[in-house]
Amino acid sequence: MRRFALVIFFGLFVHGWIWTMPMSPQTAVSENLSAVKMLAADIDAENRVTVYFDGAAPEVKAADIRFEPDLTVESVSVSQNTLMIRTGPIDLYRNYRIRIRGVGEKPLRHMGILDRFYSDKPLGYRFENGSTVFRLFAPRALRVELELFDRCEQETGERHAMKRDADGVWELVLPGELEGKYYGYRVWGPEGDGEMFDPDKMIADPYSRAVCTKNTYLHQGKTLIYRDDFDWEGDDFLRYKWEDLIILEAHVRDLTAHPSSGVPDSLRGTYLGLLDPDTPGGLNYLKDLGVNAVEFLPLHDFGNIEVPYKDPNAPVFNDWNPYERNHWGYMTSYFFAPESYYATGGNLKPGQYCGADGRAVRELKQVIKELHKNGIAVILDVVYNHVAQYDQNTFKLTDRKYYFRLDGDLNFESRSWCGNDFKTERPMARRLIVESVLYWMREFHVDGFRFDLAALIDWETVAAITREARKINPDVILIAEAWGGGEYELAEFSERDWAAWNDQIRNGIKGQNPKDGHGFIFGRWQGSNNPKTIRNYFMGTLKAFGGLFQNKRHSVNYLESHDDHTLGDFIRLGLGDVREDEVIEDVDANARLTDKQLQLNKLAALCLLTSQGPIMLSQGQDWARSKVIAPTEAPDPNVGRIDHNSYEKDNETNWLNWRHRAMNRELVDYYRGLIALRKAHPAFRHSRPADFQFLDSENEFAVGFRLRKAGSGDRNDLSCW
Repeated sequence: MRRFALVIFFGLFVHGWIWTMPMSPQTAVSENLSAVKMLAADIDAENRVTVYFDGAAPEVKAADIRFEPDLTVESVSVSQNTLMIRTGPIDLYRNYRIRIRGVGEKPLRHMGILDRFYSDKPLGYRFENGSTVFRLFAPRALRVELELFDRCEQETGERHAMKRDADGVWELVLPGELEGKYYGYRVWGPEGDGEMFDPDKMIADPYSRAVCTKNTYLHQGKTLIYRDDFDWEGDDFLRYKWEDLIILEAHVRDLTAHPSSGVPDSLRGTYLGLLDPDTPGGLNYLKDLGVNAVEFLPLHDFGNIEVPYKDPNAPVFNDWNPYERNHWGYMTSYFFAPESYYATGGNLKPGQYCGADGRAVRELKQVIKELHKNGIAVILDVVYNHVAQYDQNTFKLTDRKYYFRLDGDLNFESRSWCGNDFKTERPMARRLIVESVLYWMREFHVDGFRFDLAALIDWETVAAITREARKINPDVILIAEAWGGGEYELAEFSERDWAAWNDQIRNGIKGQNPKDGHGFIFGRWQGSNNPKTIRNYFMGTLKAFGGLFQNKRHSVNYLESHDDHTLGDFIRLGLGDVREDEVIEDVDANARLTDKQLQLNKLAALCLLTSQGPIMLSQGQDWARSKVIAPTEAPDPNVGRIDHNSYEKDNETNWLNWRHRAMNRELVDYYRGLIALRKAHPAFRHSRPADFQFLDSENEFAVGFRLRKAGSGDRNDLSCW
């Protein structure tokens, strides 16, 4: 048995661095009720309403309760903070308000009463027996028409009435296989509090596989009836073990949009631009760096354009986004259709149409097939916790009260901070989410998913995703951004055998913020971090040692993502080499690493790439990429400053500058070497806690350990300092 030792040193010497209804004299309830706040009132069944309070529910009588329109109150009971009211039959097509004398009033939310609607029928369009069948789930709709078009830009089409079944599915069968045509729905529904039904606004199918959209903030869409005959040539999932993953988080457009990419103008920023043989970006970048997975920022068709800036006539006064754009894609409109802006010929010219021929489907599949040929798995960043905010939204106009979480006044909940939280717990919303995941696996051969703000997805839906996705690929990659809406659930996702972004190693190694929240690489302990927690990060942030994860394969270790500052900029700011408010005149000089910046970037990379668990890098991290706000026509007063939230900038702020990669080649080669080292030695990926022997040091900012682990049965010594 051959034995060898490999020694790496981690070290740093510390350096200076209700309304309450007014009480009536005739009220029949006690005076203390005026202090009780009614939070919400829910229709749970056809004859039951539950009212929620912010404290102990009041003891009220049936005579104190009134509904509009009128409902008979048959009984009232109290249980802690809730009031349960038995009523006469409730009409789900009507909207009600409840008034409780001396307490207040609320509109009734349609809650459990709608959960009984469920169908297993295929939704969207299908070719069946020489005909095209269309189905839309809209349980409270009073009337639905399908409008059929020959061309995407056509304003008026042929209207066809649809029929509703008992489960809330509207159906239409038209003769012929209508490939190449377009359609949308017009939906009539109840009027009243909280309703958004509007047949004057046509919507595309929520199950659209390809969408032609108009370039306005309304993002009006028509569904393209598309026949897919893509030849996968035997391609299949790559099935990596999670702990073997070295992931690069990347944005399709950013990889080749910059002029330095060398990609022809017609391909810059596109799916096919990723495959250009002459670009340093795209596939060539992934291969050169050595990663074995790419995590694309959202590729579901999304609302690219936001409302006009400071336009008093706009429905929302936009005083925050002078670019009037959404670049990152976290505003999904259609969960089954790929974003057409990234296809060849895609454009966002005002008033024009994008995605007319559905080529995005074919071109994205071509990219995935080529990535798989080169051993690179594909992970999609998916957004199921909320939908696009400003578009003519399919779900809002199909049934807002079914698909969205609403507060007690029927306003959209926004625990996602994005405007409208999707009600994932609704049975047909859950079905749509699961079917979307399975569709991308079956039709696009996607290897895995990163779920945005996954704490806002209910646990039953999480379980359904896990169960159904693993039937197709037992090794499917499931990664949670395990927070959102005030919840922080890394441990809970680990208990359900999901991986999660490990923000604890991020904050421990790098720090929480560059001003006064420095971490290990700066010679500081951030928050609850100390030598013991740092050691656990190397082992996989395991619960058994005070961490969060049941298994190291659940800990997605990273120091940088699309959010917040890049690691390079965090270090520039943390060292004081650049100020937050500084206007950078020489972008190239700012990008070029100083000796101290290089040392800290190397130390951070070393900590990251020798830790147990999946690894994630962000695009450009290997050259300490800097995001300096680029000048454009947008009236941005922060041009020239370092950006920590570049979601709205489809410009050189985000586009990868390949000259800067060449400029910082020493760091690039360091990352390449560490990745090669990690791939060559299973000890960095498959060690158990018992395989670690941590070494003592008088310096609390030095970590040393010896690993004993083999890749194939024999035990070798691997020491790390």
